[in-house]
Order: sequence, then C-alpha cells, then structure tokens
Amino acid sequence: MNISLYIAKRYLFSKSSNNAINIMTLIASGGVIIASAALLIVLSVFAGLKDYSLQFSSFVDPDLKLLPTEGKSFQFTNKDQTKLNTIGGIIDFSEIIEERIIIKSESKNLLATLKGVDSNFLNVTNVDSMITKGNWISHGSNDVVAGWGISNKLSFGILDFRKSLSLYVPKPGKGQASVLKSLYNSAFVNNVGLFDINEELNAEYIFSDIGLAKRLLNYKDHQISALELKLSPDADEDNIRTELNSYFPNRFVIKNREQLNDALFKMLNTENLAIYLIFTLVIIIALFNVIGAIIMMILDKKKSLNTLFNLGTEPKTIKSIFFWQGSLMTIFSGLVGVTLGLLVVILQQQFELVMLTPDLPYPVSLKFLNVLIVLATIFALGIVASRIASQRITKNLIQS
Repeated sequence: MNISLYIAKRYLFSKSSNNAINIMTLIASGGVIIASAALLIVLSVFAGLKDYSLQFSSFVDPDLKLLPTEGKSFQFTNKDQTKLNTIGGIIDFSEIIEERIIIKSESKNLLATLKGVDSNFLNVTNVDSMITKGNWISHGSNDVVAGWGISNKLSFGILDFRKSLSLYVPKPGKGQASVLKSLYNSAFVNNVGLFDINEELNAEYIFSDIGLAKRLLNYKDHQISALELKLSPDADEDNIRTELNSYFPNRFVIKNREQLNDALFKMLNTENLAIYLIFTLVIIIALFNVIGAIIMMILDKKKSLNTLFNLGTEPKTIKSIFFWQGSLMTIFSGLVGVTLGLLVVILQQQFELVMLTPDLPYPVSLKFLNVLIVLATIFALGIVASRIASQRITKNLIQS
C-alpha cells in the first residue's frame, strides 16, 4: 500500500485542530469547484452559440461546392454530368451561376450578388424553408427571391407591381460606348418571396432562375460558375474529394461547408479559445488558494512530520504526502465542479431556464470533448500547484 497516499487521504478528509485551516481548505476547494463548473458552462454556451450560428449556413450552403481553379466560370457538359453521377455518396447536384449585379428599384440602386439556380437547387439546400413571406421562384421565369435586407434598403415587397425592379450587369468588352444603355445587360424581374437567414446574407443575396442569370451574363450553354453537391449522411468526404480530383483533374477547387464559412469558423474558434484562456486564468488564481491551504497544512502538521522523519521516513516521501493531498483536493473538487456544470447545462437544455428572447432559450450544447478539456485542465494545473506547494518541505523545516 502507498503510505503517502494513505496519509494524504487521512489529512484531506479529517478536520484540522486549527479552524482557520479548515476554512481555508473549504475556500480553496470551493474556488476550484466554482471555476471548473463555470468553465464547463461557458464552453457549453459557446458550443451552443456556435451550433446555433452555423445551423443557418446549412440552409444555404451545400455539403460540397466546386469552384473553377481559374476564372469565374467553366464548361460543365453532359459528359461531365455522367462522370459526376458515377461517384458514390453524391445524392444530387445543382448548377449555379453567381455574379455581382446592380439592383434598381425606382430611384434607388444597390450592389448585391445574384445567385442563379436550377431546378435541383432545393434538393441540395433547404433555402426555401427560410422564406418568411411569399414563395420560391418558378423556373423559366423572371421571378426572384430577395433577402429582407435588400427589400428594406430598396423599399419593395413581394409582387409589388407598382414599383419596377430591375437587374443590371455590365457587359464585357472594350472601348467606349456611345449609349449608356449599351454598357449593361438588364432585365425586369418580379420579387415573389423574401428570405430571412441572417443579417449578412439578407443584405447580400438575391436568387433567380439560372436561365435569367445566363441571359444577363451572356453565358453560353453548359457554362456555369459553380456546382453544389449534396452528400449522403454516411458518405466519406475524403473519398469523394479523391474521386472528384481523379475524374476532373485540376479543374475544381473543392470546399465543404466549413471552408465556405472560414471567416465565421475562425471567429467562433478564436472566441472559444479566448474564453477558455480567460477561465483557465481564473482556475490558476483559484489554485493559489490550494497552494496556500497545503502550506498551512504543512505548518500545522510539523510535529507529525518530525515524528515521521525520526521514524526513518525520507523527506521525499513526506513531500509526496502533501503532493497527493493537493492533487486529490483538486481532482475531487474538479469532479464536483464538472458534475455541477453538467447539471446546469442539462437543466438549461431540458427546462430552458435562461431565455435570449421570449421565444428563444439560450443555446447550450453539451460536448464530451469540452468535459475532457475541463477535467484535463483542472487535473494538470492542480498537479502543478500541488508540486509547487510540496516543494516547501525541506529537511530543516521538518527538524525545526
């Protein structure tokens, strides 16, 4: 049996004759409990906010998007479609044309992004579920669906025939034009729906049929700017990427949903890291109390330590007693704190105790990785703190 561990457990769970040391031990243990619970709760909150923010991208972003390696468009022939259909794991795909355009409503102009989509687009994404007013476009028509941000800036609604709505795209070419109208391709359109995804997309995108986009941009048959793919739930993304590069060598840049939203992912991950570091600093401060409590315990048990030394116990063994005591205090306190944190997160998930709005509970997401991170942080820092405190024991201190 490990004598150091046995004595450490006796010291940890037995009361000291000095009431001040008992109070300091409780304060140290309570600080670790609160800090570990707070760290788990905050990490769960940020995980929930991340999931909540990213769920909107799943409505408009595909599982994979194929972009040209050079230029803004490429040819995608019937032969290419046949090749794509032979790749397992791809449920469906949609041909896309995207370009910056000018939207004009009466005397107001706005720069936005036109996304021309084919009839398969709703099989690849669920953007139609985000339409809060009106309907989705009819293919082969001049219908468009705009974001609420564009609608507010240009002051138009759905099927608003009293206000003309036009799309303008600069014509490619060189030299000077004698007539201003010859500089642009234009089309009158009818807004039949409004979508509400997030503030950025609402003010940026307007959807149309791919035929209208081709006419505005003077695209040829089979000329598109992107392909969007929907994968089966059990598909292996890496294998599909390998097959795509094999069938279409050096033709496409392949991006998944995370890569399409890399700026958002980087921001969320940076915020998560910053919060983790801040609360780790709080834990470090709490562990100073653990160091103080162990040092006070060493001074209180000096007579007992002297007895152990006279019985032949080496100073190294005596140091390990208080190392184990500090480590056990931190481990038990950390486990209690994590348990409290889990309880708070589960209660929020089940009973929606804290609300962001009257209809929206504060999002939390319980992830096993976050639990491991909290436990590993507490245990690692607790071991370091216990090692620092136990090093205060010297031969001279024991004999004095």
